Amino acid sequence: MNVFVANEQDLDVDIDRTSALARHALEAEKVGEGAELSVLYVSSDHMQQLNKRYAGHDHATDVLAFPLMEEDDEDEGHQLLGDVVICPDVAKENAAKLGHEVSIELDTLLVHGTLHLLGYDHQSDADKKKMDDRMTEVLASFEASR
Repeated sequence: MNVFVANEQDLDVDIDRTSALARHALEAEKVGEGAELSVLYVSSDHMQQLNKRYAGHDHATDVLAFPLMEEDDEDEGHQLLGDVVICPDVAKENAAKLGHEVSIELDTLLVHGTLHLLGYDHQSDADKKKMDDRMTEVLASFEASR
């Protein structure tokens, strides 16, 4: 499985940790070895533009997920999952409000976005609970494996 990570903003992010956590999340969800995922860290301005264009909200958000292919589109075991776009500036604000480290928030956003690409959502209370529980499990198992 291939995970591509790009940092296009000023805050330092741990690219190796990002890649390892993304792979761990995909493995935990039993995604095939031919899967590809991209993770992009962007500035608040860039995230605001994306959020306005694709979600209709004129403000920066913490994470957006852009699926590229449906599972049925898999070609010989090769699956382009999509892009997880994360805004570290907003993550930093969230972390301060929640009283934890920015790295914890970035990890949470990465797994959250990845789960969205794999079909999880939080439209209903039941779906939100399922997604939150799975996110907690994946993060805990990643930390336990370190």
